[in-house]
Amino acid sequence: MGESPKSAQYFHMIWSRLEARKQLRHGFVSELTGLEKNDPHLQDGKNETVKYKVFASTWNVGGVAPPDDLDLKDLLDTETDYYDIYVLGFQEVVPLNARNVLGPKRRSAATKWHSLIADALNNNRRGRRQEAVARAGRAPQRQWRQEEEKFVCVMSKQMVGIFVSVWARSGLRRHVRHAGVSSVGAGVLGRLGNKGAVSVRFLLHRTSFCFVCCHLASGGGGGAARRNADAAEILSRTSFLQDLHSSGGAPATADLPKKILDHDRVVLLGDLNYRIAMDGGEARQLVGARKWGMLLENDELLLELSAGRQFDGWREGHVTFAPTYKYRPNSDEFHDSAGGTGHRRKQHRAPAWCDRILWRGKGMGQARYERCGGYRLSDHRPVRAVFHTVCEVAEGI
Repeated sequence: MGESPKSAQYFHMIWSRLEARKQLRHGFVSELTGLEKNDPHLQDGKNETVKYKVFASTWNVGGVAPPDDLDLKDLLDTETDYYDIYVLGFQEVVPLNARNVLGPKRRSAATKWHSLIADALNNNRRGRRQEAVARAGRAPQRQWRQEEEKFVCVMSKQMVGIFVSVWARSGLRRHVRHAGVSSVGAGVLGRLGNKGAVSVRFLLHRTSFCFVCCHLASGGGGGAARRNADAAEILSRTSFLQDLHSSGGAPATADLPKKILDHDRVVLLGDLNYRIAMDGGEARQLVGARKWGMLLENDELLLELSAGRQFDGWREGHVTFAPTYKYRPNSDEFHDSAGGTGHRRKQHRAPAWCDRILWRGKGMGQARYERCGGYRLSDHRPVRAVFHTVCEVAEGI
């Protein structure tokens, strides 16, 4: 969505110049953060365990630069709840035109989003600290100490319009190791970064996590097969380089997972672009009547999940929210009718749940899954999920 395609001849002409570029980019990122030895969540056993709350979100921002006063506190739920780790995925942080796809990376948009995230997570710290102190008499000391901690950026990565940013409370730093990132382009010619995924991984104590931020093929009318193919390519081609550094009792690099599905806990999020597999006019009528259940019976992604084809073994929480796409600019109204006149009359894409969050792995459960309707920056609405997860802790840590 939002692409400005050039001719195939043009892309083939410049492709030879790009072939030397690596489509898989890996980066070692600074280590994350700590947990007290007397943690009350630790349980008995050969390898003890500790519980964490992980926040994940996805938002296609439609190539629109965020205004300076955009407040992400509602999206990140910073005023009503508390999480240990935040993983934020964005799509189309820049317009998907030939200049951005083929030219040098534009970092200004990602830098702006980074700043907005930092403001939302940390500018409320004073208020949270005061509330935590007020609760000290009735809440465990460790809980209110954690709630006043600062959040630090663990890693961030941009590939054309895809941007991923991972944050953690400062008390978790030394227990996240072997952080890394892998980018796979699946767009024009099956390689360019207008579509594809940026995957980030890290080891939290002895448990491996992988978060995959995707932007899959757009369009209806048989597009599900192309989206399935994109997902298969991402799972197949994503690979994490070996980390030559090991410290603090972390596993040797040979023992670290190399592929997405090798990790203990995996979350796949993004503009997956799956649509409603039914006539557009009928779908619009059901949207107008807010018959979400009838629409979801024909949701392409749910059909894939139930059939166990491309997403065999993956799970998704119950979709109880309104479609996340396609909205009129700065409005809560869907693009639910045709525009233009005469031969220029254009049929708009029917509303759909394009923006989704899936997960797999034992020791992980989803506590919340919802759409955030208050953000009207683009024709998509952000989606967020909260996971409770258990991590294995080595003896003596």
